[in-house]
Amino acid sequence: MSSEPKTGLKWGVVSTIKAPVDDILDFAAHHLDLGAHRVFIYLDVPNPTAMQALKAHPKCRVTLTDDGYWHRRKGRPQKHQPRQTANATHCYNRTPQVDWLAHLDVDEFLWPSRPICEQIAALPQSARSARVRPIEALQNDAQDPPPDGEIWCKGCAHLQRVRRAETNAIYPTFGNYLNGGFLSHVAGKVFVRTGQAGVSLRIHNAFFDRAADPDPAPLEDMALVHLHAHSWAHFRAHYDFRLRQGSYRESLKPAPMQDGEALSMNALFDRLTSEGGEDALRQFYQEVCTATPDLRARLHRHGHLHPVTLNLDAKRRKHFPENV
Repeated sequence: MSSEPKTGLKWGVVSTIKAPVDDILDFAAHHLDLGAHRVFIYLDVPNPTAMQALKAHPKCRVTLTDDGYWHRRKGRPQKHQPRQTANATHCYNRTPQVDWLAHLDVDEFLWPSRPICEQIAALPQSARSARVRPIEALQNDAQDPPPDGEIWCKGCAHLQRVRRAETNAIYPTFGNYLNGGFLSHVAGKVFVRTGQAGVSLRIHNAFFDRAADPDPAPLEDMALVHLHAHSWAHFRAHYDFRLRQGSYRESLKPAPMQDGEALSMNALFDRLTSEGGEDALRQFYQEVCTATPDLRARLHRHGHLHPVTLNLDAKRRKHFPENV
């Protein structure tokens, strides 16, 4: 995929990031390569190397959210989720020089099947926001890897009733506890048309005068590749934080069930580790997050196996050659 054709419309992405420099530049480079007119990065902690690289790129805008920044905004929120929403809303309201702005995380990568500017140009004039659905990256099976550079991702059905039945069929041991077989969100993320009044950006929705847009337009020709648990090492390194205050935190609701009974991800992991320790956690990861031939076959049967080639190293070298 390459830069966008000329349609007159411009789009951009905004993200609040605390990550190694290569991860930050991978995120920026990927979206620049897709044709983003602006990439806005709010650094949650100082990262001088990333800041210098982003400042040097004409299409990137970087902000360090230091004590002075938060002092002007009535203090730094303790949890990262409200910091993300505050920064994204700040970006939206300061004239971002794009027609549509997407709020993403550093491990989320837009994956369009046709140019993004064409897709947003085709949206109805009544659309205030537009939703892109996620696919979650799997760990490659060491015994049966994909072609070089490719990764497999899993998707899920949009309709909850269909999703429930398919999840149980695809993940025979743990499907009953999962929403779509995902460890993270199935909601996806949104693009928001700029220039509207009373807008605030949240994690998965755009709010207008404090009410969520009830009907974002669907972006059917685009997916959101989420590198949430694409390797055991990555999953395990983030696991404890996610249990405390991230995507596995106790306050999140469990997967929807027909009989109204389910375990939340937090409760599921607590049960697994209480009864079986680290071995049980590995068993869970092997069934749910590893692209074994059996799992790929089940995903393919239901239309939810997606091969993706991100080539992040090459894109980073292209757009930030001084930082290779």
